[in-house]
Amino acid sequence: MVFRIAVARGLKDPSFRVIQNHFAISGNLGEVAAKEEVWEVVAQLVGLSLGILILDTPGLVKSYGVISLTWLSMRLLHLWLCYESLSVLQFNTINIKRARILVKSHVLHSTVPGCTDSNREVNILAWSQFMKPKIIFGLPLEKMDGVERSYFMVEALIKLYASEKYILMVNQQTEDLRFYVSFKVGATNVSVLRSVWQSFWLSENWDSDDNVRDQIATSLMELEEKFEDFIQKLKDAEWDTQQFNLKVPKEIFIDDNTNSL
Repeated sequence: MVFRIAVARGLKDPSFRVIQNHFAISGNLGEVAAKEEVWEVVAQLVGLSLGILILDTPGLVKSYGVISLTWLSMRLLHLWLCYESLSVLQFNTINIKRARILVKSHVLHSTVPGCTDSNREVNILAWSQFMKPKIIFGLPLEKMDGVERSYFMVEALIKLYASEKYILMVNQQTEDLRFYVSFKVGATNVSVLRSVWQSFWLSENWDSDDNVRDQIATSLMELEEKFEDFIQKLKDAEWDTQQFNLKVPKEIFIDDNTNSL
């Protein structure tokens, strides 16, 4: 009963849903919401006590400012208690935020942090689409700003990514470097992780004066050479490598049978 009530309250309230989804993985939102329910009861009891105090005080019950401030204080207390109760949870699954942290560490230092350090580093307020480097998934070629769309470039990319289930392009604007990833039919969550690794490597080694195609080719060679080491280090650090919580966008824009973007 508590389980279902917790899920229902979390889904009705956007602020609770943000916190729950931040800590949840695929399939365990109910368990996370149930844990949050414990602290919700504490906040409700405190709020009830203050409500009784205000009703018993004639001067306060008519004060709109005091009532509004009390409601806001209880709201913030509730959210803080929810966050504190869930922040102690440690997940060994890899979502997009944790993938960024792990990939960055491997690209820069050839190491992978453990679950505790990575979970502590995740910022609940940061949206992954606004984090650096900027990686935009599932975008068709015609919507990619600042990329070369010539026939020769597209043909070269198709050949370069023949063994991958995605195609990554760079917008070539040094002041706002972005990576666009279009997925092929049959792409999996591993394909998403490989594209993230390549994006970070390009971001760290990008040279605006060099040829774009050559830099992409070099990044693919680095990916082929080091990705298995990355996966092995994830296993050594006790990360779950059997199921990545990295979703492939529903829009598939590339079919190997037609070789079209």
